Amino acid sequence: MSDVAEARRELRFGPVGLVRPVGLTPKRTIDIILALSGIVLLAPLLFICFVLTIATSSGPALFRHRRVGFNGEHFDCLKFRTMAEDSQERLSRLLDTDSEAAAEWKANRKLRRDPRVTFIGDMLRKSSLDELPQLFNVLKGHMSIVGPRPVTEEELERYDSSVSAYLACRPGITGLWQVSGRSKTTYSKRVAFDAYYAYNWSLALDIKILIVTIPSLLVADGAF
Repeated sequence: MSDVAEARRELRFGPVGLVRPVGLTPKRTIDIILALSGIVLLAPLLFICFVLTIATSSGPALFRHRRVGFNGEHFDCLKFRTMAEDSQERLSRLLDTDSEAAAEWKANRKLRRDPRVTFIGDMLRKSSLDELPQLFNVLKGHMSIVGPRPVTEEELERYDSSVSAYLACRPGITGLWQVSGRSKTTYSKRVAFDAYYAYNWSLALDIKILIVTIPSLLVADGAF
C-alpha cells in the first residue's frame, strides 16, 4: 500500500497520535463569512479578470485542475485560465529541447519562464488574481481561506511522512508557503510548511497568515 493510501486509511479511522482534523466548525464558519464577503466586494474585479481572459486568448475563462483535499477527496480547483490552449505541446517542446528547463521542471514542477503562460495570464499570476475563483471552492467546502497548498495526486506522493498532515486540512487560498517566500522556497520546505500548519493550527495562526498575505502579494517577488 502506498504512503498516500495508508495515510487515507489511518485518517478515516483516526488512530491515536494522528494529526487532528484541522479547524472544524469555527474555521469553516469563518471561511464561509470571508468567502461570501470576498465574492461580493471583489465582484467587479472578478468580472474584469473574466473578460480580459476570454478577450485576449482562445479558450474558457476558468481553468479546472484536479487536486486532493481533506481526507483525500478530489475536487476541481478553480483558477482564471493563464495558459494557452496548446500549453501541453508548448511544454513538451521546451522540455525536449532545453535540459536546464527540464531539470527545473523535474525539481519544482514549475518554470520561471513558462512558454505556456499568456500575457494576461502572467499578470494574473504575479498578482495572484488568477486564484480569486477559489473563493467559490471555499464556499463549496473544498478549500479553506488559509491552509496548505492544494496539490495533485502526483505531488502528494512526495509528501512521505507528512501525507497525513496534509489530508487533515482543507487546502487554502493562502497559507504559510504563500507568505514565506512562495516559489523561492524548495519543495521540501513547502511540504514542511504544510505539515507545520497542520500540527500547529490555531485561529491565531490563521489571523497572522491573513495579516501578512496582502503585503506578500503586493511584493510579487517569487510569484510564478
